[in-house]
Amino acid sequence: MSKALMARLDRLLANLGYGSRKDVQALVAGGKVVLDGKVLKDAGLRIAVDATLPERMTIRGAPVDPPAPLVLIMHKPLGVTCSHKEDGEKIYDLLPRRWRLRDPGLSTVGRLDKETSGLILITDDGDFLHRVISPKRHVPKTYLATLDRPLAGAEDEVFAAGTLMLDGEEKPLLPAVLDVVDAKTARLTITEGRYHQVRRMFAAVGNHVVALHRERIGGLTLPADLEPGQHRILPAAEAEAVFDV
Repeated sequence: MSKALMARLDRLLANLGYGSRKDVQALVAGGKVVLDGKVLKDAGLRIAVDATLPERMTIRGAPVDPPAPLVLIMHKPLGVTCSHKEDGEKIYDLLPRRWRLRDPGLSTVGRLDKETSGLILITDDGDFLHRVISPKRHVPKTYLATLDRPLAGAEDEVFAAGTLMLDGEEKPLLPAVLDVVDAKTARLTITEGRYHQVRRMFAAVGNHVVALHRERIGGLTLPADLEPGQHRILPAAEAEAVFDV
């Protein structure tokens, strides 16, 4: 069994977004931090930090936020951006406000554009993020696309051939799998992450995507009970299921 990480209480809680170290010291002095049923009084105390911490510690009577590494699965709604820099409502605005102050910070694992909904992962684990988006892993992503015009009938062969060129690019796309749902609806599974790839693929065969929703990444499927804007924490073993393909 690996040895638990030890951290100073004030530094730990500051890194989890509970305020500056001075703010945290005031929390502790006010008896608001409880560990294993005991009120803590020393903000400089070194404590063991692992995934069980929210079960053992409370802040103002509520379970402490999970320490890093943290992986979230979210149902991204329409109209929300995945960038820290773009104008408008951001995906991070849907998380608890103090999570914006976490160190290390949270980032989306890849992006969905503003007009695409569905499954997105958010993490503070840089290694996990890069493993998921690495071009070498070819983690598949499945989208449900609603189209402006009926499918012509040969799109599945075109997408599967591995020869389709997107406008302005010099390298053909890897083979992709198209499953027809009805005349204007299809599921497309891709193993790359080029800019607006799904929309551009349908444009290349003379169609236009009017709605796009990501249902799956690797071995992770968007939970049916996760409403737009909602998220949940993925335990480490469950997060690793993204690589089960």
